[in-house]
Amino acid sequence: MPKIKSNSGAKKRFSLTGKGKVKRANSFKQHILEKKSSKRKRTLRGTTICSSMDERRVKRMLPYI
Repeated sequence: MPKIKSNSGAKKRFSLTGKGKVKRANSFKQHILEKKSSKRKRTLRGTTICSSMDERRVKRMLPYI
């Protein structure tokens, strides 16, 4: 059976936690940052866990991770 290709865009954006949940970066941090408060920008720096529905999609795109 042939190998399945991983989605190279997803490879760069997602990683797994130790328990197998999908970790991603926060959105709304790329531009128009003047009007956002320092506290809001600071919290957007971190990562979050994907929702369960998105997690299924991401795991399908990354079969070997």
